[in-house]
Amino acid sequence: MIYLDHAATTIMSTEAMETWIKATQNYFANANSLHEAGEQSSQLLLACRNKLASLVNTTPEQVFFTSGGSESNYLALNSLYQANKHLGNHVITTAIEHPTVHSFFQQMERQGVEVTYLPVDQFGLVSMDSVKKATKEDTILASIQHVNSETGVIQPLKEFGSFFKANNIIFHSDCVQSFGKTPILLPTIGVDAISVSSHKIHGPKGVGAVFFGEQVKWSSVYPLTSHQRGFRPGTLNIPGIAAFTTAAMDMYEYMEDNWAKAKKLREVFLTELKPLEDRLKIEGHPTHQLPWIIGLAIHGVQGQYMLLSLDRFQICISTGSACQSEELDGSSAMHAIYSTEQERLRFFRISFGKNTTLEEIIFVTNKIKEIAHE
Repeated sequence: MIYLDHAATTIMSTEAMETWIKATQNYFANANSLHEAGEQSSQLLLACRNKLASLVNTTPEQVFFTSGGSESNYLALNSLYQANKHLGNHVITTAIEHPTVHSFFQQMERQGVEVTYLPVDQFGLVSMDSVKKATKEDTILASIQHVNSETGVIQPLKEFGSFFKANNIIFHSDCVQSFGKTPILLPTIGVDAISVSSHKIHGPKGVGAVFFGEQVKWSSVYPLTSHQRGFRPGTLNIPGIAAFTTAAMDMYEYMEDNWAKAKKLREVFLTELKPLEDRLKIEGHPTHQLPWIIGLAIHGVQGQYMLLSLDRFQICISTGSACQSEELDGSSAMHAIYSTEQERLRFFRISFGKNTTLEEIIFVTNKIKEIAHE
């Protein structure tokens, strides 16, 4: 099997798997229990918080664990809104956010909150000008994703962060696709909270995290909850958190090498598809681009047909976000970028992992060319 759907989920690394097994065997106790076994689990949890906090330059007290990126988005946004809703009634997001982010803001609209959905240009980028025009005196919260899961476009968070900070607007970013692949330092880029997920970086499923900046105010959305200072109820998944931490540390240690490898694979992939250039459209931006993700379309070939045809050769790709897999007419990002249903239906996505090889890329591009010529 050739697996090229890492933007949906990654293959768990050997190191993360070994950590998970060891923690399951030796740190099975509830970290809130007062006996020695519980204290040992608590110490492991603290060590994980320390390591993860160091990666984004925040304090361990501002690291909160969740069940994954979707819950991280919802809890981060809801907690921030609850703490700051008395300051205004206007919030900002974009037209290309993850469904969980859009779900939260649609819920806010039903409660009478004014929501502005920022558009994107032909590259999928949000402009600074549109951010400034959307901002009002009573704007209290903004959420702009770092990297789009379908096109790989990187938004200029630092530029947005500086503006929001100057205007006392809380800034959240969905960093599920970027965490572990490019540096994210909260104070440097001016982001107050980010959402991340373990299974996007070769860690286990069912684990995610929210990182808050040191001075950020948030309020619990769960009354009477004592776990994680009220952020999220439930016994913590210590083995999963330990394996997630191992995967994150590994991704950060080899970040530059992984980026260079992904960039090379991307270059080879696009070069091999040159014979199709008259029919080929590559989505994204020339410079603001995560190399791991390639969103593309071939005139005359539906993305679903390409997916099923490649699947016959045990090649796994995607037609977009796995969270929107039942939406045949495309996700919010597809609607923001493409104006017609026909264009949206052509789209498919290739996404690399740290173990993707050059040989696999050449084999896959040959199959894509064969299918396109049929």
